[in-house]
Amino acid sequence: MADVLRPSPRYKPVSLFVTCMIDTLYPQTGVSVVEVLEHLGIEVRFPMAQTCCGQPAFNTGFWDDAREVARQFLRAFADADLIVTPSGSCATMVRHYYPQLFADDPAWRKRAVRAASITWEITEYLIDGLGVTDLKAKLPPTRVAFHDSCHGLRGLGLKHQARQLVSQIEGVSIHEIKSAEQCCGFGGTFSVKMAPISNAMLQEKIQDIVAADVDVVLTGDCSCMTHINGGLSRQGKRIRTMHIIDLLARGLKAAQHA
Repeated sequence: MADVLRPSPRYKPVSLFVTCMIDTLYPQTGVSVVEVLEHLGIEVRFPMAQTCCGQPAFNTGFWDDAREVARQFLRAFADADLIVTPSGSCATMVRHYYPQLFADDPAWRKRAVRAASITWEITEYLIDGLGVTDLKAKLPPTRVAFHDSCHGLRGLGLKHQARQLVSQIEGVSIHEIKSAEQCCGFGGTFSVKMAPISNAMLQEKIQDIVAADVDVVLTGDCSCMTHINGGLSRQGKRIRTMHIIDLLARGLKAAQHA
């Protein structure tokens, strides 16, 4: 489903959808979102009733369970003026699949379409929504590459946004890896159901990352980050993946203390 018509996100408080994996495994990434947005003078709210967006159940074919979880999401963010998330995967779920999930339920579909219209992934919110390209961040000399996660790249068209933001960090240079747009093999439940294929895809990704000779690989989804870092760790590699927003927040702090 194509994006519904979206109102301008400017001059509105942000309700942060932090996602399950960030809440559970990477809380600092959620803090980084808040730090970057507050640096820009944006009010950040956090609906405490938020849970999962329902994507795991949806992707596995359990649509009734996905609807139950999605209803809780819609209730939690019912009063939001704007929803921002550091996950292309979860943003894709809300933007593209919520209206589809409630296609036969007019009342909930109306709420789903509204949520879809006000949901933004963090880098597209900054670049496409606000027109912010330069945060005046700085870091010591750092070579970075990107892994473009599948949902963000193919579902939302996320690619240039992160690169544009990172290219403006003083001290950072961008070096592309050969398989930047290639799936890392995680794919949610795919990595469990099709473990041998998933691992083969991961090994190809790791080979390209190591060959790139960079300091860090950036991505916009913590699921990919977890999968790739697990593979790198098992092979004893020093390099790791990092969420884009964490690098931006780190660069802001360095600039402030320079």
